[in-house]
Amino acid sequence: SRTSLHTDAVLPPGVDTVLSVLRSSAVVLDESDSVVKASSAAYALGLVRGGKLTVDAMLKMARDTRRDGEIRQVELDLPRRGTGRGEALAVSARVAPLGSRLVLLLVEDLTEARRIEAVRRDFVANVSHELKTPVGALSLLSEAVMDAADEPEAVSRFAGRMQIEATRLTNLVQELIDLSRVQNDDPLEDAEPVRVDELVAEAIDRSRHPASTKQITMASGGTSGLHIWGNRGKLAAALGNLVENAVNYSPARTRVGISARRVPGPGNGSTGFIEIAVTDQGIGISEKDRERIFERFYRVDPARSRATGGTGLGLAIVKHVAASHGGEVSVWSTEGQGSTFTLRLPEARAARDRTAEGHVPASGADTAGAAPERPGDTSVSDPGPDPAADPDPGPDALPGRGGRDRHDDQHGRNDQYRRNDQDFPAAVTETRPSRRPGGDRPPATDTDTDIPAPEVLP
Repeated sequence: SRTSLHTDAVLPPGVDTVLSVLRSSAVVLDESDSVVKASSAAYALGLVRGGKLTVDAMLKMARDTRRDGEIRQVELDLPRRGTGRGEALAVSARVAPLGSRLVLLLVEDLTEARRIEAVRRDFVANVSHELKTPVGALSLLSEAVMDAADEPEAVSRFAGRMQIEATRLTNLVQELIDLSRVQNDDPLEDAEPVRVDELVAEAIDRSRHPASTKQITMASGGTSGLHIWGNRGKLAAALGNLVENAVNYSPARTRVGISARRVPGPGNGSTGFIEIAVTDQGIGISEKDRERIFERFYRVDPARSRATGGTGLGLAIVKHVAASHGGEVSVWSTEGQGSTFTLRLPEARAARDRTAEGHVPASGADTAGAAPERPGDTSVSDPGPDPAADPDPGPDALPGRGGRDRHDDQHGRNDQYRRNDQDFPAAVTETRPSRRPGGDRPPATDTDTDIPAPEVLP
């Protein structure tokens, strides 16, 4: 902590020790309003500069308390210094006499507490609204059924609508339960090595019917035999939500790709990370929406989300599952071109070592190098590329998307997904036109990790 430049005033015994352990920002003023002592937090908040208290409202409180000896408390909104964004800093200031000559000022930062309270209020309001919509619809439909008792066709039509609303209500309640569990439960309580191949297969199977209805091709690729350490049920729910969103927000006759790879840890011999990328050719996400898509009940397109049965909780669940497993989820997206959501989770190192020793066979189909000739065709069409005829298919060979360079500003990390010329057949490279002219991604580098061609799943 910093000490004051003014040493004439003497602090009562024990005060210095008490101030050093307080979580609040503390400032001690003498009778001339000079700072006798201030904590580091007080300097960090900008309360003290040049041996003087900088907040006029707090200085007035200190003078009034010195005059009449009464304890005073007030909540203030202070400007954030150095941000240039005009954001307010919410604080609670409490002033009390300290002996006969000194005044103690304690300041507590309430910004985070207010933010959490606002989130809670929004959550309650959103839950109330989301529950009211299907419940109100069910009430109206039940009245319509009663009025149309003599019209079998109308009753059947209204009953179908009631079933849709009941399903929406059930999904909402279930996702609220899931979100509560991932927020409160210990995710590693039932932790085990989880095979990524099985998670991917389960996620694809979960969205197989809606994908088939829209003639969306689903393909998986990357490294097989990878393992993640964690709760299998929660990991399956998180990846399933990403794949389901990719299908729901993709136009008909497009492609959804899922790829996995291992990323080395920060040090030699350290446990690495597993990255699972879910790529679509959907509507994309605007920059302003990307900042909020992981919030509860936030929807990029509310009308579209409700039409597909979305609750606005899926990505919030994904975010909490990733964080509780010591990982993260990130997004790359361009409007009109699609999105890539990437789960980055700690590797189950023991399982990896067993795989390397041959005790755990790597999974994956022999047709990993094949791809359909056209969206919706699940047949194997090409055994592989002809290097002589196509020496450089170009960077756009990831399932469902061209080569992707994602820059994560928060972590200052550049992760690249690129193709290996020997692994990708021409059918894959022709699936999607190159987006390079858009100029939104840097060129490929020689150090990129190669990802094999996708396995096509029926």
